[in-house]
Amino acid sequence: MKFISWNVNGIRAAMGKGFINYFNSTDADLFSLQETKLQKGQITLDLPNYYQYWNYAEKKGYSGTAVFTKKEPISVSYGIGIAEHDKEGRVITLEFENFYYVTAYTPNSQPKQARLAYRMQWEEAILEYLKNLDSKKPIVYCGDLNVAHNEIDLKNPKTNRKNPGFTDEERQKMTILLQNGFVDTFRYFYPDLKDAYTWWSYRANARANNSGWRIDYYIVSERLKPYLKGAEIHSNILGSDHCPVALEIEW
Repeated sequence: MKFISWNVNGIRAAMGKGFINYFNSTDADLFSLQETKLQKGQITLDLPNYYQYWNYAEKKGYSGTAVFTKKEPISVSYGIGIAEHDKEGRVITLEFENFYYVTAYTPNSQPKQARLAYRMQWEEAILEYLKNLDSKKPIVYCGDLNVAHNEIDLKNPKTNRKNPGFTDEERQKMTILLQNGFVDTFRYFYPDLKDAYTWWSYRANARANNSGWRIDYYIVSERLKPYLKGAEIHSNILGSDHCPVALEIEW
């Protein structure tokens, strides 16, 4: 199976920047979006042979997620079952026979760590949610997780220390997630690969200079390691300040 995840930073904007051509070229079994930035009824995507599932934020033009799947899931749920965390359309879970598929758009901790306390609450809640799913079936967890885990995962770690996405607190939460029986699939295949990023600021020619961050992930239950066939970052794909990430699993 082929999986793709992409923070499109506004699906309507991405539609004018080649989204459909890229989508069709991937022929993915499951394709996830984060930061769709729309409400129900604001877009109609013609995606033959795909079931579509959307989760919208209450706030207009903000956050939001979507999943497109060739195979109809057994069940679909939106959010993580906690009202405080489910107002921003950040999580969709699809249940299949052999696994759960979870896409998420993790809250940004914001400049001056304005939302860091909330982010820590989110991290604790999502970890419990994932562990509960994992106790039933293995999971494939993807999305913009808004953290560069280690120094190798961003261009300028020293100058970004304590900035949103590279605080000690956020990095520690990712470490804890991985210690609870989960695997960062890109680092599983490429533990020492440098200059591999998924997000670039629009400032200072960051993308042209590849001055980026790796904050988009595919994370899976450890017991899926024998089935992992490849992980990729599609850094050549434009249309957003993020690029797509891909995972291949052979069951």
